[in-house]
Amino acid sequence: MSHDRSSLVAPRLSVSTWSLHRTLGDPEIYGPDSAQPWQPRTALKGSLSLLELPARLANFGIHTLEICHFHLPTLDAGYLAELRATLEQEKIELFSLLVDEGDLTHPTQATHHQRWIAGWIEIAGQLGAKRTRVIAGKAQPGEETLKRSAQALAELASQAETVGIRLMTENWFSLLSQPETVHALFEQLEGRVGLCLDFGNWSGPDKYERLNQIAHYAESCHTKGHFSKETGLDTVDYERCLNITHTTHFSGPYTLIYDGPDSNEWAGLARERQVVQAYLHP
Repeated sequence: MSHDRSSLVAPRLSVSTWSLHRTLGDPEIYGPDSAQPWQPRTALKGSLSLLELPARLANFGIHTLEICHFHLPTLDAGYLAELRATLEQEKIELFSLLVDEGDLTHPTQATHHQRWIAGWIEIAGQLGAKRTRVIAGKAQPGEETLKRSAQALAELASQAETVGIRLMTENWFSLLSQPETVHALFEQLEGRVGLCLDFGNWSGPDKYERLNQIAHYAESCHTKGHFSKETGLDTVDYERCLNITHTTHFSGPYTLIYDGPDSNEWAGLARERQVVQAYLHP
């Protein structure tokens, strides 16, 4: 199976805005079925705005970013253009817009959810993102749900291609909770969709074996570490996960994901960066 590696220049550090959720004002996560109509949120009380983030990130020494959909305070075209210009000015690569809601396998609202997700692909294009990551589905895996997901993802991939974006999905939620279903879905998609490999979505004693079975698909990596108040970062787990990507010659961005108990998110990212630095060279 062939995979588009056109934007995989070399392993590099990246940050997701999820890692700075508290810094950005802890905005509500919303989706296609949110009870209240979405309204622009121009008065978030975070210590940093999304427009200020590119300069702060460049100062932190990282030049690749992924933005969660709900961190955009407005979808106004003027704001999106300003954010894109700010990213370009600070030489920050917007690797992906992360669409963190929607269910392409919803039993009754799949078409509505797909239409909602499709809207974000257009926004990703306006922002100049290289990728968009969407959820393959939240249903239990089965022949019909995998077929439904593959059809929807193929349609979304076609749309993404028209705006110069590659579509990705992630080993996340029930549908893609096992390597077998990841393989089954990707066989149907024939290389048209990439994988964001997330360390933190799977757990259990066989986690490393399972991640190893799908790591060759990875075009980006959500490099999530486990933190506790008592011991900090679990470096043993972190390095075992990183070693999996290293053996498959991963060449995409290592996107640092921090959601530990300490509210100092920049410190958490700095601790993860210390470990990941060693994996940036083949």
